Amino acid sequence: MANKVETKLIEPLFNAFQKERIVTISTIDHETGAPHVTVISWVYAPDHEHLYAALDSRSRIVENIKKHPAAVINVFVNESAYSVIGHTYIKMEALNGIPLKLSLIELKISEVRDVMFYGSRIKVEPAYEKTYDEKAAAKLDQQVFDAMKKA
Repeated sequence: MANKVETKLIEPLFNAFQKERIVTISTIDHETGAPHVTVISWVYAPDHEHLYAALDSRSRIVENIKKHPAAVINVFVNESAYSVIGHTYIKMEALNGIPLKLSLIELKISEVRDVMFYGSRIKVEPAYEKTYDEKAAAKLDQQVFDAMKKA
């Protein structure tokens, strides 16, 4: 039996996107038309129908969505893997109050799919650590999330 396709974030996903976490974002490359996959961590759900992502303004992702707005964010949550599919646009060219030039991307959700293969579950979600100054990283992360919440 096929998994149900949702049109907005289910509660475990919404809750997961209230804090920083590792995800992949897939876009269509603006030069080659090939899939382009990148790992990011500054993703926030302002509500159940949208996701925000803060990205370096020079990122290839930013150029990709200017030409092709379709995107997929994949995340491991709730003992499963989910694809959040939608159309993106640049909500803000530069987030205010951030020492880096970050663009704010908004994804309008059209589909949420549980894409975990049948008869399995995620035992341990992916984890990462920042490899630069821990205090500086925590300060920057807080600034970015505060700016996304105000957007």
